[in-house]
Amino acid sequence: MSTTTTEPAGAAGAASPTLHLVRWTVTSGSNVQSRGAVVIASGDHQWEASAEGNGPVAALFRAVDTALAGVLAGHPRLIAYDVHAVAEGPDAQGVVTVKVAPPETAAGRRATGRYTGEARSENIIAASVEAYIEALNQLLGEEHWAGATEAAGNRRRAKTAAAAAARAARRAELDEGEAHHDPSAWFER
Repeated sequence: MSTTTTEPAGAAGAASPTLHLVRWTVTSGSNVQSRGAVVIASGDHQWEASAEGNGPVAALFRAVDTALAGVLAGHPRLIAYDVHAVAEGPDAQGVVTVKVAPPETAAGRRATGRYTGEARSENIIAASVEAYIEALNQLLGEEHWAGATEAAGNRRRAKTAAAAAARAARRAELDEGEAHHDPSAWFER
């Protein structure tokens, strides 16, 4: 089983706000389902998710889709995935090209278009997820997608604030006398 982690500088491409792949990790092996996890940021918003797939690239693409489902109101459709070696040998770089279409759930102008991302690396898995993020940046850079990352980030922030208030309310309900336990009492038996 192998695990790979990277922290790229960020995706190039679309106009602000741009999605940046903060970090990713993937675990894959011959007799196990691959599992990928991502952290994606845009401005002061951050999305995290993990997912399984048939191989490391599929697992990472699904993790990206899961993380950004609120931004894109669904999962983008993968139209093409292409890998080309730039040179010969084990240290040769590969160029990955990814083409996506908007989610099937998108409506109006948001349902149209094809967006391409490309990345180059000695690590094909890294190049794959970076190309996927670049394609999504191209999609989100369209005028009709303006505000999608901010709107999703604000929804997430509201949910987080509500959850924090609920946790604080539960803590306030605890009886301080009942909650205190002296761990040394067990030894004094």
